[in-house]
Amino acid sequence: MSGPPPAPVALTTIAREWGRIGCIGFGGPPAHIALLRDLCVERHAWLSHEEFEDGIAATNLLPGPASTQLAILCAWRLRGPRGALVGGLCFIVPGLVVILALAVLFFAPHAPRWVRGASAGAGAAVPAVALQAALGLLPGSWRRAGGATAARVRWVVYLVLGGLAAATVGPWLVLLLAACGVLEATLRRPGGTGTGRRGPAHRLPAFLPVGVVPALAAGGLAALTWVALKVGLFSYGGGFVIVPMMQHDAVHTYHWMSAGQFLDAVALGQITPGPVVQTVAVVGYAASGILGGILAAFVAFAPSFVFVLVGGPRFDALRTSTWAQGFLTGAGAASIGAIAGATVPLALALSTWWQLGVLSLAGVWLLVLRRGVVWALVGGALLGVAAAYAGLALPA
Repeated sequence: MSGPPPAPVALTTIAREWGRIGCIGFGGPPAHIALLRDLCVERHAWLSHEEFEDGIAATNLLPGPASTQLAILCAWRLRGPRGALVGGLCFIVPGLVVILALAVLFFAPHAPRWVRGASAGAGAAVPAVALQAALGLLPGSWRRAGGATAARVRWVVYLVLGGLAAATVGPWLVLLLAACGVLEATLRRPGGTGTGRRGPAHRLPAFLPVGVVPALAAGGLAALTWVALKVGLFSYGGGFVIVPMMQHDAVHTYHWMSAGQFLDAVALGQITPGPVVQTVAVVGYAASGILGGILAAFVAFAPSFVFVLVGGPRFDALRTSTWAQGFLTGAGAASIGAIAGATVPLALALSTWWQLGVLSLAGVWLLVLRRGVVWALVGGALLGVAAAYAGLALPA
């Protein structure tokens, strides 16, 4: 974000305003961006329109929850590192408290029947939400690929590979995302021979294989930390890419939760304020209680703070980096395919006939009528409560 530094804003003001957005920020990144724009540009003129748009462009080049990074970046712009820490925490914590409270209710050993019905109904809508998220990301990613035929062919290949990987080898998806990003970045450098400007992404292959193997072999908090770190470091193309990353680890590898409970976790991440990345806190709760949820959230959001605190002064260079642009093009296309591919295992996790009906209704609501995600999930939850009171079978 370029331009002269704005007048300092009190930390108490940042805490109050960013906390308010954290409490009312239902609706995902579009809602968060709109609220931040209204606060920082329209009402208080702390930032210019150009500075705010530059911030959006810069954070879209980073892995992790872009709207959270934008909230941290805006606070950093107003009050430096202390502002970034205060603003980021106040933006994140309200949603974290709510989602952990709901996790305690939904994951109780002997939850009331209506609660189990609500969770099963909301979870049934999740595959449709994932597909809508993927379709919404397609146009922007396609434009980023450019007009060259070879680039567009590669984009399609990355998309297909991401979808196949999400549906089949979930825990290794992170390697595919990195490989697609590095390949595209390499091919887009002048001459494609490694002589152009390089960015942080070129170091990914060096540490990925080293970090994956020991973390996957270990269990307990080490495994939870690795799963959460993947969420924070490699969620290119939108928060929903964390779904295929986490599902196999949480359900099949470490058995922290059932497939149905994972659907519930994703649904909770959608209906609570804040980023969908909060879903990782529910996985952490299932793995190791409240402390596990807090640990998972801390690890998942920590990279966002590091990216802004360390990289904030260099974001102008990042936006013009051929390597960064190419990496995001490749990894982003694979991520979109992964989000779409995740609908397969998510749909296969539905275990009752009435959940398939809820999924169909959610698909019509989201993909045909083009209505909001939150109401699709709330509607699914209400239908689930009705199914519970009607005596229909609920997922085990």
